[in-house]
Amino acid sequence: MMKTIWTILGTLMAASLFAQNNPNTLPPVPAPVNSPAAETAPAAPAPTNTTATPPVKHIKKHHVVKHKPGATNRPAMNEPTVTLAPGPAQVSASELVVRGQAGLKGEEVGRLGKGDTVNVLEQINLEHHTSGEPSQWAKISYPKNGHVWVMAKYVNNGTVSTKKLNLRAGPGENYSVVGVIDQGASVNQVETKGAWMKIDPPANAYAFVAAKFLTQEAVPPTAVAVNPETPEATPTPTPVQPQQQIIPTPPPQPVPPPAPPQPTVRIVQHEGVVGPVGSVIAPTAYKLYDPDTKVDIDFLYPTSPDQDLHKLVDDRVIVTGEEGVDTRWPNTPVIAIQNIQILGKNVIKRLDLTPPKQRH
Repeated sequence: MMKTIWTILGTLMAASLFAQNNPNTLPPVPAPVNSPAAETAPAAPAPTNTTATPPVKHIKKHHVVKHKPGATNRPAMNEPTVTLAPGPAQVSASELVVRGQAGLKGEEVGRLGKGDTVNVLEQINLEHHTSGEPSQWAKISYPKNGHVWVMAKYVNNGTVSTKKLNLRAGPGENYSVVGVIDQGASVNQVETKGAWMKIDPPANAYAFVAAKFLTQEAVPPTAVAVNPETPEATPTPTPVQPQQQIIPTPPPQPVPPPAPPQPTVRIVQHEGVVGPVGSVIAPTAYKLYDPDTKVDIDFLYPTSPDQDLHKLVDDRVIVTGEEGVDTRWPNTPVIAIQNIQILGKNVIKRLDLTPPKQRH
């Protein structure tokens, strides 16, 4: 025990002597941060880091492409050049979509199968089209098994009542126009949906399909038979006897066309009531009509300034004169007045309106 204590004391004394003789002393401890000496002392330079800093890896941000509404990423299409002529064509695809417009933006109005025959009206080539969309389209007659829509208020008793009526691919003005029908056309109603009426497609309705899925039979050229022994461009001349005198044949004289038949003057006599026409585009301003049936008999054409028909309105008369037809009004003839008899209740008064030069 005592030996251990003396060993420890000896070690401590040796360490004390080494510390007194060691010239390498530690530097004084710096003042705390909150002391006045630390606030006025200049800042110590930042230690230099001798360790190599690893390079910073920059992360590339991916550019996000915003697509327009309705656009699709379709692969580029290798489309063969197609030339279609108006007339019949056959569907070569197993299933072909029929659309209301030329392009994939057109709504689907029907489908055709392989071998179906369509009537091509014309070929349409789109100048601007999206990637993967056919640029060549065929305008065809509307499929017979399809239907079109019209506004129901313009159809009365199965007949179009407006001047022009659009045919649409669906029940709304946002659907494509696939044709137009005129006033008076008859339609076959299938069903009614709100303000719209579904009808069978008329003959002038049309739709569109991709042209590359149609085929047409080529018309073979007409063969011309050529004699191999006789060249076509060098006919053999007919030999002429020296003693024979050739008299040239005079060319045939043109036959004048037959003279048109002279129109025959048709003098008629009609009885009726004088009335105004009421149309600014009619041949005359006054007419002769049947008071019982209200049917127009003739347009009254005065042949003299003295013929004042305004005074004869609502009078029952007998008109005599030359009768003809105006091509714009074929249903009602025109009569050039020679004279008029005014019929009263008891007395028949004759008013001669024939121009003075034509009176005998």
